[in-house]
Amino acid sequence: MQSRVPPEGVRASRTGRPRSAEADGAILHATRQALVELGWSKVTMGDVATRAGVAKTTLYRRWANKNELVVDAVAVLFDELDLPDLGSLAADVEGVVLRFAALLERPEARTALMAVVAESAHDEALRRRIRRAVVDRQKRLVLEGRARAQARGELPYETDPAQAARNADLIFDVIAGAVVHRTLVSAEPVDRPWARSLTTLLLSGLASLSR
Repeated sequence: MQSRVPPEGVRASRTGRPRSAEADGAILHATRQALVELGWSKVTMGDVATRAGVAKTTLYRRWANKNELVVDAVAVLFDELDLPDLGSLAADVEGVVLRFAALLERPEARTALMAVVAESAHDEALRRRIRRAVVDRQKRLVLEGRARAQARGELPYETDPAQAARNADLIFDVIAGAVVHRTLVSAEPVDRPWARSLTTLLLSGLASLSR
């Protein structure tokens, strides 16, 4: 799997001290574990520090508050998503839909995502952080898939950068929205037939957007 740029909270120390990747990993894992076991309201920075085996001051040198910490714990999970070349745009889309759904089936991903989304309903700063650390970062998959399809001749190259950006946003919203709603709201399985149907619907729409 290719190297990923770490999320904002993991990227740079507030004090400029060398960062320990091992400590960061332990802290983010402990955060997700605490969310699954305790729920958002009962998770504290102190509890996470204890679980991770670090001092509470270590957490505050890296993250200003629980909101930042939890978003980065979610972002790391989503950074595991990739887009292997499966030979066609349809296969690539179907594959990423299934991988995204499999990620959301993991208790730590499901609980953490639902917690931050619910909390962000009344926290604008948290909503902005989710967009920067999770949503905007995962749009790379759309850009990568579109570029690959264009190189194969499956999609035309777009001449208007603004329209291309809007199309990329729409593609991301359709895929992410459909999978999240199916798994977390409807509690229905995202199996291969469903993923194939969604892919067919999306590719029909892409043909219309490209005209």
